[in-house]
Amino acid sequence: MHNLFETEITYLKGVGPKKAGLLSKELGIYKYYDLLHYYPFRYVDKSKIHKVREVVSDSAYFQLKGRISNIRTSGEKRTKYLTADFSDNTGTIQLVWFRGITWIKKYLSMEKEYKIFGKPSVFQNRYNFVHPEIEEVVPGQEDVVGERLEGIYSTTEKLKNSGLGSRGIARLMKTLLNIVEPYIPETLPEYIINGHKLLGMKQALINVHFPANVSLIEPARYRLKFEELLLVNLQILYEKAYLKEKVKGHLFENVGENFLNFYNNHLPFELTGAQKRVIKEIRKDMKTGRQMNRLLQGDVGSGKTLVALMSMLIAIDNGYQTALMAPTEILAMQHYKTIKKMLGDMPVKVALLTGSTKAAQRKSLHAELKAGETHILIGTHALIEDAVQFNNLGFVVIDEQHRFGVAQRARLWKKNVIPPHVLVMTATPIPRTLAMTVYGNLDVSKIDELPPGRKPVKTVHLTESKRLQVIGFMRDQIKKGRQIYVVYPLIEESENFDLKNLMEGYEAIVREFPLPDYQVSIVHGKMKPEDKEYEMKRFADGITNIMVSTTVIEVGVDVPNASVMIIENAERFGLSQLHQLRGRVGRGAEQSWCILMSGYKLSNEGRKRLEIMVQTTDGFRIAEEDLKMRGPGDIHGTRQSGLLDFKIANLARDGEIISYTNKLAEKILEEDPKLSLDKNLLLKAGLERLIKDKPDWAKIS
Repeated sequence: MHNLFETEITYLKGVGPKKAGLLSKELGIYKYYDLLHYYPFRYVDKSKIHKVREVVSDSAYFQLKGRISNIRTSGEKRTKYLTADFSDNTGTIQLVWFRGITWIKKYLSMEKEYKIFGKPSVFQNRYNFVHPEIEEVVPGQEDVVGERLEGIYSTTEKLKNSGLGSRGIARLMKTLLNIVEPYIPETLPEYIINGHKLLGMKQALINVHFPANVSLIEPARYRLKFEELLLVNLQILYEKAYLKEKVKGHLFENVGENFLNFYNNHLPFELTGAQKRVIKEIRKDMKTGRQMNRLLQGDVGSGKTLVALMSMLIAIDNGYQTALMAPTEILAMQHYKTIKKMLGDMPVKVALLTGSTKAAQRKSLHAELKAGETHILIGTHALIEDAVQFNNLGFVVIDEQHRFGVAQRARLWKKNVIPPHVLVMTATPIPRTLAMTVYGNLDVSKIDELPPGRKPVKTVHLTESKRLQVIGFMRDQIKKGRQIYVVYPLIEESENFDLKNLMEGYEAIVREFPLPDYQVSIVHGKMKPEDKEYEMKRFADGITNIMVSTTVIEVGVDVPNASVMIIENAERFGLSQLHQLRGRVGRGAEQSWCILMSGYKLSNEGRKRLEIMVQTTDGFRIAEEDLKMRGPGDIHGTRQSGLLDFKIANLARDGEIISYTNKLAEKILEEDPKLSLDKNLLLKAGLERLIKDKPDWAKIS
């Protein structure tokens, strides 16, 4: 690539050192290349100038031309705001600013004509424009950005305050394109461009930033998405091939005494067909002599821990130690108790290491671990400390891995010369497109059956008018010996949302369920760990009937006797979180219930989330819907992997392109595994650019 594109952004006319610092810090734009590939997220048609009297909706954008009058500042110091009247020959509408007041006041003049653009809002039954785009109309001067279609770029308050709002970025883009346009190279092979009827790179970049007409936007965006996703798929598949071919793993040939003893004498219930299938897949990986990197997906309560334990027993039977790393102390403790209980009197030594482990206990634990006396070490981030040294670590289980940083996981792999086999578990179902692009270098196993005797949780959505019925239902369940969770989104009252808070809810429940007939626990994130543990233990032991909680019980509490989950202000939770919370019940043989309580007024999105929850208990469908509604974001902490920093592709909307480019990447690498053929050299260069400055995480999954 022409070294012009590597020029520091500070040298672009209109930038300079101060703006360059902001662009790099706020948007990750350091060089000409970075700015060129910073794309608009939507487009607005500014060919039409509306009249003030035509502003009749708050759901559309309007562009007006007129004059400013009656500029005034109102409010106190902290709540100060600026207003101005904007008029044309059909009427007057108010403009309002809450930020940047000093700068805007200096900019506005009653002598000049302006164009404003924005979406109106309604206040006291009148339309106004809050923080509209505003630009002085200079007679005879052509708009540098273009009069018809304008790309809208994501920006930040800091950038806006420095003149780098969306239009400011567009001006820089115009300046940049004037410089680099003759030198924009083609980055995809001719056979791919022709075979898939794609625009050339130069055409795509010009039309994605400054489209000549509406019909060119989609082909330009498609070309850029296609290339981005093809390169990501090539990277993932290349890494997967590297792991399979180059990274040696421990050879576990024996299914020995511990595994057979457990299978014959200690199974808590008969394995489901899905569990048997997954164990066979793991067993097959262990016999190849290559390092296993496998993702195990399964809903809450599907029996992933049992599969993990049986896999660890195979490693132990072959003379190796194992580790299980969980994101929280509560979850680590839960795994420790569950595994100890499952093993019973078997001669397998299990240890627990967390941040709360006392110094003396820690010292003896370290010694036993190094001597090889400990077979299974369960813990939190404490497992990756330098002081923790294994004798021969051969198998690692990572639970809810999206909560760990890649570098943290890497430190655990390095506890042995030959990297251990890795089983990654998640109870958060991963949408197909997300799994393909984020966990593509892992082999995937699914447990898609519930253990025998489990009944699907029945879910209902109720509003406040049904509160007395809910209380009556709670009393009936407690009489039957069942226990109940009541979950709130907040701990303390918030000025921003009219939500029932936890403490008010707790007090209301205590009034409805008084001592001595009822016992109520309370748990939230601000409690001391020992107090939280005490309250959770009381509920787990059946001493308390009701657990009033925030989402801290989302993972880590397994109470088979709990049959009712009541989620207050359910519209405030994401789909994935609602599904996780629902998974806390339905763990016994009795019918369980999830009651979603909400206010009467719901946003369309909030209503849709609750409808989906009522319609299905299928975690994979819920995950797909969640991805569509929220976008990938940090749903699975994938920002840490560096793979989700897409410039233009969208995992929620571009599923077809992802699947298509995945198949194409497979075909290309099958024919040319090293991308060494002349026709693929551009792909190789693109791949090298993609992984440049990124650690080689391929070797550590």
